[in-house]
Amino acid sequence: MATPVTRRRPDPAAALDQYRRRAPCYDLELAPFEPVRTQAVAALRLQRDATVLDVGCGTGLSFPLLHRRIGAGGHIIGIDQSPDMLACARQRVREHGWDHVRLVCSPAAIASITVRADAALFHLVHDVLRDEAALANVLSHLKPGARVVATGLHWAPPWLWPANAFVLLAALYSVTSLEGLARPWDKLASRLDDLAVQEVLGGAMFIASGSYRADGGRVKPSRRTRRRALRSPP
Repeated sequence: MATPVTRRRPDPAAALDQYRRRAPCYDLELAPFEPVRTQAVAALRLQRDATVLDVGCGTGLSFPLLHRRIGAGGHIIGIDQSPDMLACARQRVREHGWDHVRLVCSPAAIASITVRADAALFHLVHDVLRDEAALANVLSHLKPGARVVATGLHWAPPWLWPANAFVLLAALYSVTSLEGLARPWDKLASRLDDLAVQEVLGGAMFIASGSYRADGGRVKPSRRTRRRALRSPP
């Protein structure tokens, strides 16, 4: 049976099985990394009444942070292919009484998105970031200049072996392919202006942010990519 180590591309069926098992305890598993989510949402620079796509929204952990910034007049479109994860997200929405959150159960590559959004969040969705069709579909529903933020695991420099040991263990548990872990954001880079990449958790994770290209994101080299270490702990 193929594993994340041997797969050369993401496996949607494996991901469905993986998150079916993780759904009941997902929120608890992610608790130590929630400061990274907070930083990612802040990097979206959301305005009141904005519309945001939460791609791979999982159990809806980002919804409270997004709601706090956009208010009840904004819109959150949560996209996830896992029915088990979305069942948890739906319960979260019911508990908060949010009527401005719409959930779409579908792979990102074929998700039906009926809005032009002001921002898109890709939080801990390595498989989606490595899927050209998924990126093309999601980004085609953004307004020119929309903010895009992506986070996830990535290989630290070789000498930071404790960080890389963490990345490997976490990746084996949470992604279906290790392809692209050196630069998980590179398929986004050609579609965004002023891409900035921050390293967090000692280089084991990243936060990449930029603005959707005004020309519609046609694939060509990005004007500028900036990388810097984020010194404050996530």
